[in-house]
Amino acid sequence: MIAEGIAYGGDYNPEQWPEEVWAEDVRLMREAGVNMVSVNIFAWALLEPREGEYDFSRLDRILALLHENGIAADLATPTAAPPAWFFREHPEALPVDKDGRRLSYGSRQTFCPSSPAYREAALRIARVLGERYADHPAVVMWHVHNEYGCHNAECYCELSADAFRRWLRAKYDDLAALNHAWGTTFWSQWYYDWDEIIPPRATGAVPNPTHQLDWRRFCSDELLALCTAEREVLREAAPSVPATTNFMVMYNFDALDYWRWAPELDVVSNDHYLRSTDPESEIDIALSGDLVRSLAGGPWLLMEHSTGAVNWQPVNRAKTAGELRRNALAHVARGADGIAYFQWRAAKAGAEQWHSAMLPHAGTDSQIWRDVVALGAELKALAEVRGSTSPAPVAVVWDWNARWALELPSQPSESVRYLDLVRSWYEPLWRSGVAVDFVHPSADLSRYRLVLAPALYLVDDEGAQNLTGFASGGGTLVVGFHSGAVDANCHVRLGGYPGAFREALGVTTDELFPLLPGESLGLSGGGTASLWSERVRPAGAEVVTSYTSGPLTGVPAVTRHTYGEGVAWYLATHPDPSTLATLLDRIRTEAGVAPVRETPEGVEAVLRRGEEADYLFLINHGERDAEVQVASRATELLSGKGIDGGRVTVAPGDVAVVRESH
Repeated sequence: MIAEGIAYGGDYNPEQWPEEVWAEDVRLMREAGVNMVSVNIFAWALLEPREGEYDFSRLDRILALLHENGIAADLATPTAAPPAWFFREHPEALPVDKDGRRLSYGSRQTFCPSSPAYREAALRIARVLGERYADHPAVVMWHVHNEYGCHNAECYCELSADAFRRWLRAKYDDLAALNHAWGTTFWSQWYYDWDEIIPPRATGAVPNPTHQLDWRRFCSDELLALCTAEREVLREAAPSVPATTNFMVMYNFDALDYWRWAPELDVVSNDHYLRSTDPESEIDIALSGDLVRSLAGGPWLLMEHSTGAVNWQPVNRAKTAGELRRNALAHVARGADGIAYFQWRAAKAGAEQWHSAMLPHAGTDSQIWRDVVALGAELKALAEVRGSTSPAPVAVVWDWNARWALELPSQPSESVRYLDLVRSWYEPLWRSGVAVDFVHPSADLSRYRLVLAPALYLVDDEGAQNLTGFASGGGTLVVGFHSGAVDANCHVRLGGYPGAFREALGVTTDELFPLLPGESLGLSGGGTASLWSERVRPAGAEVVTSYTSGPLTGVPAVTRHTYGEGVAWYLATHPDPSTLATLLDRIRTEAGVAPVRETPEGVEAVLRRGEEADYLFLINHGERDAEVQVASRATELLSGKGIDGGRVTVAPGDVAVVRESH
């Protein structure tokens, strides 16, 4: 077991402080209810001051101190920040950007993922660390590296070029297959020798789309190979200790295909930070949490988030009253069995000195500290929630390949952004309290009533057949515009849009009319549409909504098609939020999908299901008291009080967790 109940803690970097501070650290950790911390993440230079020479004395004392105080260690391999001596000996391991500039060391993750020297050094320190601490009683989990690809997802050096060519050989076997997949007859890009292929470096015009897409796939796989290599070294040393690495499923990171990564880990964990300009960041928390839970196939760990301000946005503001608590409990509601922060003690020096922490610069006489202590007590009260699941009747299709392809240059509209589209469809479901999973296009869909594909521009044949088969078998499938347009090689599917989904949707489009910024079209039945339109011709589908203005007046904008035993909807435009919410509400109602619980506006309701009870999380984002119907025999876990009359009242900004016995 990683930790008793809900794991609680953060990144602990005692090497940044005099040793006399450590005793105060663990005393305050106990006061706050901390039961697990991540250690050693950025300590490579101290552990290995010179190549092959090690000093573990400091780490020995840290782990002993944690164990003596009942605090578990998520022990990291420090490979995200190689020391200066490594780069002096191996300058070729420094990354090169798209413009051909070799970057310098002096920060973190300044290495080329394809560097043999880096790989050798990383596996060496991981092996020595694993063998030394395999049986240490404090170590309950390995933390492999840290935030893979955060700063070096792509390197364009010659080492990377060689690795890319090896990856392509393994994928295509021969150049004829590659030339066909990349469509290299266009612009005289045909390759006669593998050595002619280079990364998609800066060039005069638009690079080949499939070249760019395969490059993104390669970069994700190259980092994954490093991760699994370290994991194997640790597994050899300590087979019974689980391993994780922290994903970054959040608004500003899309470099890695986490569907390929998640099965390689014993525990899925995530880092999540809020966008300071997002007026409803609670929606981003929910979307991220649902996606990470779906990647994990169940409970997961929140490895990093912030108690207050971060340090890397244009303006970094502290969180408002109650926000720290609401954020943390929202992650638990979405399946997190651990809540951790970056970091334990706020740094007084270094690049992240203005990043918030559990123990802030102001010390214990601070609101953050009081909130941290209070949260620790509440997480302890939620111990029984650990391990419970989150059943969902709706699936949203999410694919990193489709995201990468959609956002390549020379699309019909550069205003079409993957995450924006997915969030716009997710938000009405969130507001309605409908439980949602995220799925890969090829996933088993048998347990869902409704599947939404808001932005599946690229889909391979297997994924397309899986989704249309879901509809023909009795499910309800909803497809967004510009979906199904290209295959796995980024080749346009001929015969009319929306390509792979034409038959199931019962429509054909022959021309696209993306809208200009600020432009909108009227819709029959009310509302407007923006961003996109297309000339749709029904081929069996019924017209639900048509355009009432613009050059496509009278042309279908939304269609519904009976397909086999099920139904397939097509949204050939982007309705305004209210119109989209009304439409999705109609679709989910017809599909027999009900919310987790009927709640007043502004109250987020999320359910986790245990063996003996359900756990209903109610988060009031509104400005007035909210009353919610619950089971007649229920307990509010955070207060420990029974609920009389089958109703619970949640104050503005408050959270209630209701235990409803089966």
